[in-house]
Amino acid sequence: MLKNILIHLDASSQSVVRLQTAIALAKRHNAHLTGLYVVTHPEIPTYIEAQIGGDIINAQIQVATEEGQKVLESFEKQATAEGLEMEARLVKGGVTDCLVSHGRYFDLLVVGQFDPDDSGLHSVEDMPDRLIMSVGRPVLVVPYAGTFPVVGDNVIVSWDASRQATRAVNDAMAILEVSKKVDILSINPAEKDRGGDVGADIALQLARHGINAVVKQITSPDVDAADMLLSRAADSSADLIVMGAYGHARWREIALGGFTRHMLAHMTVPVLMSN
Repeated sequence: MLKNILIHLDASSQSVVRLQTAIALAKRHNAHLTGLYVVTHPEIPTYIEAQIGGDIINAQIQVATEEGQKVLESFEKQATAEGLEMEARLVKGGVTDCLVSHGRYFDLLVVGQFDPDDSGLHSVEDMPDRLIMSVGRPVLVVPYAGTFPVVGDNVIVSWDASRQATRAVNDAMAILEVSKKVDILSINPAEKDRGGDVGADIALQLARHGINAVVKQITSPDVDAADMLLSRAADSSADLIVMGAYGHARWREIALGGFTRHMLAHMTVPVLMSN
């Protein structure tokens, strides 16, 4: 059951949008919602930090702390107005490290997609990649563009029978159980699976949870699999994609590109990822 959700909050406009998404999700599942704001130490080279002095740095941290308190006050007001049980947490440290240490005790983490055009202090380059690899819990990544008031009515499951995909489906079970439509999409299946029963076993697993999923295969070797998935999501008006993350080593995907990296960069709807 989806009963305990953590959302990463910051001072960006994107944070406002993903809070709306998280609130809607928490209401749908009658879940407790925890808002986490991380106050980070300013990233200043050591030689410059020595010249600036501790007082100025401490003043910056104080400003960031006050900013975080305002964000959390707004979170508390909105969550209370929606009748949710909630908790606000203000912590200090690295964003990803804090999300990992706190996030391991939640059913789902809600975070934002990295925006390459955002150079603000709240922009963290290893988010959400390292979080997905490290936390051991499912992560719902909300795109930086658009609004997503409904998540989980119309779901596409990206299926390749891998460990990561299996984990993602079972991590998303509570969402799938209350969905209206679920498509299991297998893109460019292995030669031995083409025309076969790829996806049949996971569809049976879902059926025994009361989920009527439709299995679909797409074979188009000339089209990138991630682009095909996003295209199908757009065509079917999907509001959520469920997928395993980093089937290959993360360093290999960073160096050579890959399915997960492409999805994290180009997602148009929220994506639930598990590793």
